[in-house]
Amino acid sequence: MGRDRLPLNVVIAEDSALLRDGLVNLLSRYGHRVVAEVADADSLMSAVAEHNPDVLITDVRMPPDHRDEGLRAALALRELRPKLPILVLSQVVEKTYASELLGSSESATGYLLKDRVGDVRDFVQTVEDIAAGAIVVDPEVVRALLSRHRSESPVSRLSNREREVLTLMAQGRSNPAIADDLSISQAAVAKHIGNILAKLELPRGEQGHRRVLAVLAYLQHHGTSA
Repeated sequence: MGRDRLPLNVVIAEDSALLRDGLVNLLSRYGHRVVAEVADADSLMSAVAEHNPDVLITDVRMPPDHRDEGLRAALALRELRPKLPILVLSQVVEKTYASELLGSSESATGYLLKDRVGDVRDFVQTVEDIAAGAIVVDPEVVRALLSRHRSESPVSRLSNREREVLTLMAQGRSNPAIADDLSISQAAVAKHIGNILAKLELPRGEQGHRRVLAVLAYLQHHGTSA
């Protein structure tokens, strides 16, 4: 485990038995405890109620219809347990419900695409970070969600560089990391972030999850739009 963190109690909701078993073995190898592993949304709700986990990992598509049952269950749990850290691990971006989940609060949340998880240690670190309060969103998810209303949203006010900074903010990157990725100075990064917050008309003094606050504000504003 990273950063001397305590072992986590984890609930996993994944209908693929092979992937579910792989997640259990991976998390166990790094000292975490999977207190429940389920394959459908109803069992997910029951498992969280019974075990009160430190973090939930769920797929989007689950039985019986294999559409968005897992994500809708996550939204229901967010209403019941606003502080529950939730990591959505999926092959698809379900735009409407993803926007609603990410914009529902400033609670710890993640949305990763299975095919883009390239390093198991980084994945475990992400689980630990989310359990500790972080918000981590795959940049492909960010791009898919922001593209829904780019022409009519405040994001259309941003320059190309500001959009690049916004995407990196959504990944939880620090100012030095953003500066390194974009080959610009930290002062330039700070200026771009200030411009983003101003153009998106975000409230001053907001401290929680500052690295992704702009993305969350946008998603909350447009989350129920078609």
